[in-house]
Amino acid sequence: MSEPAPRIDPTSPADGETTPAPLTRGRRIDLFRAIPGLGWLAKRRSFQFWVVLPNLFLFLLFLTAGIAGTPVGNRNIIIVFVWILWWFLLISLLVPFVSRIWCTVCPFPFFGEWAQRRALIKVRAVAPKDRKSGPGVVIGRNRYFGLNLKWPKRLSNIWIQNIGFLFLCTFAALFLTRPIVSVVVLGSLFVIATTLHLIYRQRAFCSYVCPVSGFLSLYSMSSTVEVRAKDAGVCDKCKDKGCLAGSEKGWGCPWYVYPSKLDRNNYCGLCMECVKTCPSDNITVNARPFCSDRLLKGWDEAWKAFIMLSLALAYSVTFLGPWGFIKDWANVAEKQDWAGFATYTAILWATALVIVPGIYAAAVGLGRFIVRKVPGAALPFKDVFLGFVYPLVPLGLLTWIAFSLPLILVNGSYIAMVISDPFGFGWDLFGTANMHWTPVVPEWTPYIQVVLLLGGLFFALRVGFAHATRLYRETRVALRAFLPVGCLLGVFVGSLIFLYAA
Repeated sequence: MSEPAPRIDPTSPADGETTPAPLTRGRRIDLFRAIPGLGWLAKRRSFQFWVVLPNLFLFLLFLTAGIAGTPVGNRNIIIVFVWILWWFLLISLLVPFVSRIWCTVCPFPFFGEWAQRRALIKVRAVAPKDRKSGPGVVIGRNRYFGLNLKWPKRLSNIWIQNIGFLFLCTFAALFLTRPIVSVVVLGSLFVIATTLHLIYRQRAFCSYVCPVSGFLSLYSMSSTVEVRAKDAGVCDKCKDKGCLAGSEKGWGCPWYVYPSKLDRNNYCGLCMECVKTCPSDNITVNARPFCSDRLLKGWDEAWKAFIMLSLALAYSVTFLGPWGFIKDWANVAEKQDWAGFATYTAILWATALVIVPGIYAAAVGLGRFIVRKVPGAALPFKDVFLGFVYPLVPLGLLTWIAFSLPLILVNGSYIAMVISDPFGFGWDLFGTANMHWTPVVPEWTPYIQVVLLLGGLFFALRVGFAHATRLYRETRVALRAFLPVGCLLGVFVGSLIFLYAA
């Protein structure tokens, strides 16, 4: 039986290396048991179709408004709903509390997956005797259409997502002011997703290309929910492997992961196919403590953390700081200062890809130097580096929430306006089109931002020290090794507090 190669991250140490102490797992609550009807709903064949369909129509409305509606950004629904409301809900509520739930309802792969499966709801299961007959390509126990090529192994990482996200974020000022730019970006995502579904098998676009998927991958590690096997022993004895190969009840995992061995949220899109296909009813959704996934497993994931933190810092300086000339550099469409935009772009990319990683690597190296004479403390640089980069996950997430908070508090009244007049045509569907712009408690915003940043620092130091203890075993050695990175994190948070609250 030809099955898709599962995406399994290697975590075992090489021969001769010391096995690090395990990180604590924490308590889990089976939500399928705790919430009546949730498990039944997840097992419905039509579940994902019905949660995607409204979102698809909403995005088609956004694209239409971006093309035919007013060019004034704060009066066009594509700007207000996507870059203010959607972004705030995504980074502040959806990712922290329900992981990659956006992937469950995301409309971008809709048309491509429809063409690939030639089905919206039903499953194309294949009996063993029919594997060599019929149209399409059989993968596992399901039949697919299109070329169904395997994604190149050398690109099986999130580097494309890293660079793509950084590229798009370079033009953030255009997204916030020009509806047609948002149309080009969002429309391109539909086209690219559909094209890749016709060429490559399953959700190659979502796993390796989608720029939104990249940061969801990183920050979903902190989420308070997870899809996991109920009992690992049941999976070890299972010969069916329906979660990977598919069955008459569902498709094999579209995300290239082996659901029964899932130990992180990074690459699980919450499509619930494994819940449907598991022959032992052994897959569930758990509630868990914040920041339960704590292992970064590659340079690509580490650089995603650097990129996200650098962008949060850059946006805070550009859009919330007192330096108007930097905002003018970023807003090239309005100012036509191409030299300034080139300077802004060079600084942004250098900061995200070189300067911040370089400073962080120096802090990690200093910590290793401090404990170099301790017996058994000569650990590989990559192991220590990836462990000490993980604190940027909770810190980066809460920094982004702190940055996004003013967007919704200051501009939230525009949401009520565009609901009544989504195209800017002068409609007043719900009587709110002529509301006055009214910022919500602007005097409280800096204090809330400070609390969020201090919370991010708390979790960063907590999980960073946990990694140091895991690596070095002895508390005093772990503290000394992590001290330079901990100080660096404190300086970063202190700088942002000064920027927000000064």
